[in-house]
Amino acid sequence: MILPILAYGDPVLKKKATEVKKDYPHLNKIVEDMFETMYSAHGVGLAAPQVGLSIRIFVVDASPFSEDDPSVDGFKRVFINPTITEEDGEPWKFNEGCLSIPGIREDVMRMPELTISYMDENFKPCKEHFDGIIARIIQHEFDHLEGVLFVEKISPLRKRLIKNKLEKIASGIASADYKIKFYHKR
Repeated sequence: MILPILAYGDPVLKKKATEVKKDYPHLNKIVEDMFETMYSAHGVGLAAPQVGLSIRIFVVDASPFSEDDPSVDGFKRVFINPTITEEDGEPWKFNEGCLSIPGIREDVMRMPELTISYMDENFKPCKEHFDGIIARIIQHEFDHLEGVLFVEKISPLRKRLIKNKLEKIASGIASADYKIKFYHKR
């Protein structure tokens, strides 16, 4: 089932997500729905908080980058309760976007390499080292679990320049070619 993606301004996106227990209800269905939602929105990653679940899960499929980097073809993973244990290298800039922040893309500096411990969809413990675009996607999605959005990692000048756009998204004035849900204060 395709789920609506929460837009910038929803408090769930700013909250640190909680760990997932193995007996979490309908976990396989949640993962399946997250992939379906991500593909429907033409994304390469999606974190549970973006679909209104403040739990530590994100999904990644880097295949759309395979034209530029054939090594990422077929890279598809589920990350449950991840912990980035190491980041390394010289930070590099890349233009990022986010399904929760439609219409805004900005250059973000991130480390080119990381080591991450996590559980896969079967709750099998994994520890892997990634670099390049895969490391970047993982860092972006991991930030969602920490309540951090990519626009918080840009320069103060760029933040001021996009402030009005962000306020419009937060007030429900934005469009996307996928299901999006705007936060309405009560």
